[in-house]
Amino acid sequence: DLPSPLVLVLLQVSVWQELQAVRTEISELEKEKLRISETVRTLVLFLLQLPEYTQALQKGRDVRNRLNQLYLRDAELDQEHYSQALRLPNNTHPDVPVGDESQARVVELVGRKAEFDFKPRGHVELGEALGLIRQRHLSHVSGHRSYYLRGAGARLQIALQNFALDTLQRRGFVPMVVPDMLKAVVFEGCGMQPNAHLSQVYSLDPARFPDLNLAGTGEVGVAGYFMDHAVNWKDLPVRTVCSSTCYRAETDTGREAWGLYRVHHFNKVEMFGVTANETGQESSQLLEEYVSLQKEMFSALELHYRVLDMPTEELGLPAYRKYDIEAWMPGRNSYGEVSSASNCTDYQSRRLNILYEREDGSLQYAHTVNATACAIPRMIISILETHQTKDRTVRVPQALQPYLGLEVIERPKYAPLKYIGPNQHSRPPRPGPNAR
Repeated sequence: DLPSPLVLVLLQVSVWQELQAVRTEISELEKEKLRISETVRTLVLFLLQLPEYTQALQKGRDVRNRLNQLYLRDAELDQEHYSQALRLPNNTHPDVPVGDESQARVVELVGRKAEFDFKPRGHVELGEALGLIRQRHLSHVSGHRSYYLRGAGARLQIALQNFALDTLQRRGFVPMVVPDMLKAVVFEGCGMQPNAHLSQVYSLDPARFPDLNLAGTGEVGVAGYFMDHAVNWKDLPVRTVCSSTCYRAETDTGREAWGLYRVHHFNKVEMFGVTANETGQESSQLLEEYVSLQKEMFSALELHYRVLDMPTEELGLPAYRKYDIEAWMPGRNSYGEVSSASNCTDYQSRRLNILYEREDGSLQYAHTVNATACAIPRMIISILETHQTKDRTVRVPQALQPYLGLEVIERPKYAPLKYIGPNQHSRPPRPGPNAR
């Protein structure tokens, strides 16, 4: 568990005080070093006669040795100060519920739970029957928590992606393609810790690719685009949308080991915003706008969902306020998170040096807002389980039909592959050599 913010602040103060003391001593010794040098130059004409020369030389050596020690300590303290500063969370909105996940406040319920005259099936059962999803027999191919989408499953991913991108571009969002691999400083600036124990971040082999990590969300890539840049005030708020592949280690949980709910890789459409900070309300207004867009898209997909105002222990480090949306998933018989939206105020912009330029030319730290537009695997779960029929087909929501080109997802005409690999009770014999 992370220490409380108060403990972190006290640690910060302690390190800061020691760092300042070290730097004060460095400054004094560097001045003394200059004085000694002047003394040596003055006395150099009297080298043979004056014992002060030998004393000054020795004193100079002592000062240099001490400075070398202090330089090392200064670097260590500076790194410690930086590392502890990264663990400090943002402030929280006064209306945010206090506590753990159980204290999440339901802001709104939208739609009604789907009703069936049969026992609803889970998305894995439906996906396998319809030839959409494959998770079986992959341990020797791509490992745990991986999957394939095929046929209408692959088309469904592309359709959802294009549906979200089109919806947002019609609202003035600027599309972007972002890198999947980024430096640790960008993750840290976003409030993530790629080098922490049990981090959710995949890191590339440091011997070959030093300081490169795979992004778990498009937010990191877009934030890196704005890093060390200033936006013209006339362009605010900047609304950006990107579609990217996300990679997550999922090292801290054994939950949802099967299915698409928790996987190591997935595609996601992400909204990112940069706003001014003149009234202090700009980013809060953009957060509400992003949540409204999420609701519009999920309602168009004919889902039942609830909007949650997340409590303090669920905000993570950067969020000032965060809303989660959970869709009803009949096969799981529970709500499941399909999106989140966070107002990070100036938490990320101060770490990443994201600013905006006022009309008078002065610079001010911006505010950032991020939100999920469409997390593909969880949206596939919601659609398959909500719109399934008794005959094991899936009705396609009307808003998605132009993108998918189907009204109903049915079993494909081609036969499923037959597994002939290892770990079988009765493995079929291999064909013999070709006759020559």
